[in-house]
Amino acid sequence: MKSALESVNPTRVKMTVEVSYEELKPSLDAAYKTIGQQIQVPGFRKGKVPTRIIDQRVGRGAVLQEAVNEALPQFYGQAVDENNVRPLGQPEVDITEVPAEEGQDLKFTAEVDVRPEIELPDYSNITVEVDPVVADDDEVAERITALQQRFGTLKGAERPAQEGDFVSIDLFATIEGEEIDSVNGVSYEVGTNNMIEGIDEALVGMSAGETKEFSAPLAGGDREGQVAECVVSVQSVKERELPELDDDFAQLASEFDTLDELRADVVQQVEQSKRFEQGVQARDKVLEQLLEATEVPIPEGIVEAEVHSHLEGENRLEDDEHRAEVDESTRKALRAQLLLDAIVEKEEIRVEQPELIEYIVMSAQQYGMDPNEFAQNIDQQGQVPAMVAEVARRKALAYVLEQASVVDTDGTVIDLDAAVPQSESEAEGDAESEFDTEVVEVTAEDAPADEDATAKT
Repeated sequence: MKSALESVNPTRVKMTVEVSYEELKPSLDAAYKTIGQQIQVPGFRKGKVPTRIIDQRVGRGAVLQEAVNEALPQFYGQAVDENNVRPLGQPEVDITEVPAEEGQDLKFTAEVDVRPEIELPDYSNITVEVDPVVADDDEVAERITALQQRFGTLKGAERPAQEGDFVSIDLFATIEGEEIDSVNGVSYEVGTNNMIEGIDEALVGMSAGETKEFSAPLAGGDREGQVAECVVSVQSVKERELPELDDDFAQLASEFDTLDELRADVVQQVEQSKRFEQGVQARDKVLEQLLEATEVPIPEGIVEAEVHSHLEGENRLEDDEHRAEVDESTRKALRAQLLLDAIVEKEEIRVEQPELIEYIVMSAQQYGMDPNEFAQNIDQQGQVPAMVAEVARRKALAYVLEQASVVDTDGTVIDLDAAVPQSESEAEGDAESEFDTEVVEVTAEDAPADEDATAKT
């Protein structure tokens, strides 16, 4: 087999492949055998039909198509290996010549998106600035108040309801006189905005024994979005009474003996939270600087396929405005992924089994699933390589972060060991990165040669 490589653009190549008749002959023999098992010819046993009779009955073209489709993945794979091509996605194969006669060669071309060559910058030249660690008095007070609320008690209030009060209510909704839903004796905290739209505004100012009507769109069910006429009745109003902030409260709500000790611990918690935020800030800004400093060509075919798949899944193929948004986010995610993959390759970053297990456990928690069940599901779906790649990218970014300079806005050099979570399990809120590299997942394994490298003669 002979092959030649031509670069179409920085992210796409074209391979021209010639396969001799001798190399194709085993596939031709197998095709004749397969077809011979499928047809019945008077005077011949099944599987014993001569090749010339098969050519007469089904045609030489059908045999060639069977043979080429069976052999093409193998020869495509050989061409990929010979030319050191790193494919992304599926190839577009064009058969240019078929061996119509014995001794003739098979010729085909294959165009495929490839992983681009990326020139990486010097990581040590990267400097990012993050917010300083400051335990804001308001945030400390907010946490202490939240702790007070956990130990608060409810008492009846002889006044109209206001935000923060707990009310016992009856509620029913109708559309054109037909009752849609109703609840009785439900306890609800005014101002939480987690019931039907408009109920919080209706409840503020109502006293026990009062009833009020309001209109609101339904948030679910068969009539989702339709406007219903709602009636709410207040049975009782209660306010939360918070315990006094003193040493007795500290002993009740914590392991500390004094309020000063409790407050100092809350300050420490706020500072630790700020350190974590510093780590997340530093990580995202380092990736942003990497992308700004590095040219990362984008395979247009991959972007187009991903955007189409996304919009098709949402049934919004004709929504041009949304298409533009998805296209932009896909390009950003793909650039980040390709850049981090390049770092993984250059720095020879490897993923150990405990790291993969930790990531799977964390992902299972985010989906509210049992880790073992989650692991079985991703294994059955063939998603383990994608997860390994994602862990490797996270390690690659951490590797760059270790070599970058990180200072806060006051000029203080940040100790990343204190700022960055030491394990993925400590980073539950970490998934909302500006650069979510899991939006697009493209690897060489996404283009299995035995599935789509086929063509009809």
